[in-house]
Amino acid sequence: MRVLHVIPSYLPARRYGGPIFATHALCAALTRQGCEVTVFTTNADGPGESPVVVGAPVAMDGVNVSYFRSPWLRRLFYAPAMARTFAEQCHGFDILHLHSVFLWPTWAAARAARHGGVPYLLAPRGMLVKDLIARKNRWLKKVWIELIERGNLEAAAGIHVTSRVEADELRRFGFALPLIHEVPNGVDVEEPDGPEDALPPALAAALDSGRSVILSLGRINWKKGLDRLILALERVPGALLLIVGNDEEGYTQTLRDLAKKSGVTERVILAGPVYGRAKVELYRRATVLALASYSENFGNVVLEAMAEGCPVVVTREVGAAAIVEELGGGLVAKGDPQSIASALQKLIADPSLRAATGNRAREGVRARYSWDAMAKRMLEVYRKTIRAQGGRTLS
Repeated sequence: MRVLHVIPSYLPARRYGGPIFATHALCAALTRQGCEVTVFTTNADGPGESPVVVGAPVAMDGVNVSYFRSPWLRRLFYAPAMARTFAEQCHGFDILHLHSVFLWPTWAAARAARHGGVPYLLAPRGMLVKDLIARKNRWLKKVWIELIERGNLEAAAGIHVTSRVEADELRRFGFALPLIHEVPNGVDVEEPDGPEDALPPALAAALDSGRSVILSLGRINWKKGLDRLILALERVPGALLLIVGNDEEGYTQTLRDLAKKSGVTERVILAGPVYGRAKVELYRRATVLALASYSENFGNVVLEAMAEGCPVVVTREVGAAAIVEELGGGLVAKGDPQSIASALQKLIADPSLRAATGNRAREGVRARYSWDAMAKRMLEVYRKTIRAQGGRTLS
């Protein structure tokens, strides 16, 4: 089976968070299932460009990645050469898998697929949430939805979501949607390869302090509920809160101000992102991982932490909360700071409960949520979608 994935930005760019890592991990796992996987993306990396070859496929973990330059309209990832390549090559794929909304590559790929008679799945990747749209660029996004995105969604052969939460949010728009397929993100169960990544000194010192460590890992963004965690920290005496991630929106100062106002400045450590073995070390040595998002279509860090035996506390708005409950790998809390604090304190105060929860998390995630397992589920979705569209039956 020949599959084309389209995503606005891709490795080695990292600043755009979980969808990049999840998409590459899925693509690599699909190649291990025998698929011929191609990725079309841009070389955009924020205001700069990734140090990649443009105009020729690059092999990455068995995946053929083609990068296209985005010379202008960078916020939309506009890449005119990509459009020409879609027209030339789209018909050579059995199915397209599009990752994003509100961005030009998805629109261009969906248009080319419809013209070429090739089925496509569209994965909104958590970007179609009414409350999020209301907070930022509301009117511009409403116009885009009506003029472009609604048509892309309704003409798709299927929709890929990673959780029930994401599917429920999407249905709130009232679109005439095709079949929705829920395939969660997976987790790497092998040790990361590559060079050893050193922990920043402040994080290493916190882990060596002998104090309980609450880890928050991911983009520093308002929707991650970091304000909830800081307010909850007031009710968890003695614990340290490590906020680890990249800040593309200048939100860090707001968090520093809130920590000062709450009287917990000395217990909040803000650091940049970590990767590879350094990230694994954080998971293994933290007391608990917390994800208190206001909206989260999945939450890759939740499965990553559980796979390393780190118990988790998540809010109900996190898509992976259902997996946490299924596996017994942590606690699901209401979104108010008191409820979050109570869940954190329950795990911190009881080492035996924490150990048992971490063991369940590790065993459950590694047995049932590896990327290879998710790739098999996605491959079956592709087969069913192609058959439903009148395509040939594929092995």
